[in-house]
Formats: sequence, structure tokens, C-alpha cells
Amino acid sequence: MPGCNTAGHCYFRKVGFYCGVTFSRVVVSIKNHRMSSVKTLAKQKRIALVAHDHKKADLIDWAVYNKTVLINHELVATGTTGKLLEQALGVPVKRMLSGPLGGDQQLGAMIAEGKIDVMIFFWDPMEAQPHDSDVKALLRLGVAWNIPMACCRATADFIMTSPFMHNEYNAILPDYTDYLTREIKEDE
Repeated sequence: MPGCNTAGHCYFRKVGFYCGVTFSRVVVSIKNHRMSSVKTLAKQKRIALVAHDHKKADLIDWAVYNKTVLINHELVATGTTGKLLEQALGVPVKRMLSGPLGGDQQLGAMIAEGKIDVMIFFWDPMEAQPHDSDVKALLRLGVAWNIPMACCRATADFIMTSPFMHNEYNAILPDYTDYLTREIKEDE
């Protein structure tokens, strides 16, 4: 079988994919999934931290609670959130522009370039944002490039306590060859 050696070891388990079902079901569930490569996330991750105005206090509280883990990683944040994190954690935070002024787009570009490994984004589901299209694009890029993403405290806690957070992790990068090589038809 593709991805497996003669001893029956599955390639996908070697790169960090594990679904908890029997070997034959693993192969069946992923046989149609094309992969171009695997990206190894180092032990020290590059973590993007973003929060909307009404969620900044929640993110800062969460970050202080998780300070012992966060200070072992490279932190990147949008404008004001970055300043608040530096003050609360006492460590340097690489700061982008404020989200509505292009910071969300800067982080999205970093995700597309492979420069962000994890994103913690406490967004406000109860408040429309003037830059909603940027927010949606940032979330879409996180999914498109298969990075671990948390949009609430519970999920962020799960990510921070995962064994993968403290070790190297091999993330499967989606194969966009078909999209990039598709035929583009001109309008008549």
C-alpha cells in the first residue's frame, strides 16, 4: 500500500497523523488525500496571538495562566494585543499592525509563508468587526495551511497541553497542485 512499508507501518503515523482506528481503516480514510509535503514544526513554535477588543482581557488572562508554556515559544501578535501581552508576560512579542490596519493580513501572509505554526485568535462572535473580511481571510488561511488554531479558551487550553506542543510535530501540508495548475478560461 502507498505510504506503508512491508512491516505494515503507516507513513501517516510517522508524520504525526493518527486517527485511533485500525490500520486498514486509516488507509481507507486517507487513500484519496494527496499530499505534497510535510512541514516539521520545531519544538519552539511560532505562535500568533490575536484578540478583538472585547476579548483582549480574556486573551491576556489566558496568556498569563499559560505563561510558563508561552515564554518558551516565539510570540507574534497584532498591535495593541502585542503591547498588552509584552506588559503582562514580561517577554518580547513581535508586533504587527493593528488588525483593522493590516495586522490580520500581515499574519495571514506569515501563515501562507510558513512563518506561523499555531494561532490563538479570540474573536468576538457577538460584535461585527469593520474588518470582518480580513478576519475571515485570516481564519481561512489557517485552515488552508493546516495550522493548529484556537478561537476560544477551551481549544487554546487543549493546544497548549497537547504533547505535540512540547515536541517537534510533522504537519501534513495540503497539495494544491490541481488548483495551481488548473486551466484558466478567458471570458469571451
